[in-house]
Amino acid sequence: MRPLTDDETKTMFEKLSKYIGENIKLLVDRPDGTYCFRLHNDRVYYISERILKLATNISRDKLVSVGTCFGKFTKTIKFRLHITALDFLAPYAKFKVWVKPGQEQSFLYGNHVLKSGLGRITENTNQYQGVVVYSMADVPLGFGVAAKSTQECRRVDPLSIVVFHQADIGEFIRSEDTLT
Repeated sequence: MRPLTDDETKTMFEKLSKYIGENIKLLVDRPDGTYCFRLHNDRVYYISERILKLATNISRDKLVSVGTCFGKFTKTIKFRLHITALDFLAPYAKFKVWVKPGQEQSFLYGNHVLKSGLGRITENTNQYQGVVVYSMADVPLGFGVAAKSTQECRRVDPLSIVVFHQADIGEFIRSEDTLT
């Protein structure tokens, strides 16, 4: 387990800023302690510094994971967010989308959000902006990328895609062996 390099940190923070903007600093400097990001087996973990000190007693080859997995770096050094980061991204999300109850199951099966299933969308959402997807009961379901801006969403036909699916809480069941 090692700290991220400058390039890795920049790549990861650029991806996180698409969803939470400048609120990244709230992830690191929390009232309950200082947290940091560490890399282990191409995966980035979000961990408190107190637990990090305890984890140094375990050898690298025996350590499976520690903290919360935020995502992983691909072979081409791109950062891909995992659904396990949703609990930390949702409270700080700048742009949100709420889906109707009928669309929830479709989204949780890995499908994109259509205009007909869109309940609400945050004002001034730009096209290709990272969004957190919520149910109408304000339960975070996952995240994606806005396919259309807020203004375009008002004019498109009901079968148009408005949010591209990236990750959802149904992945815990569909891909539980690859999330560790």
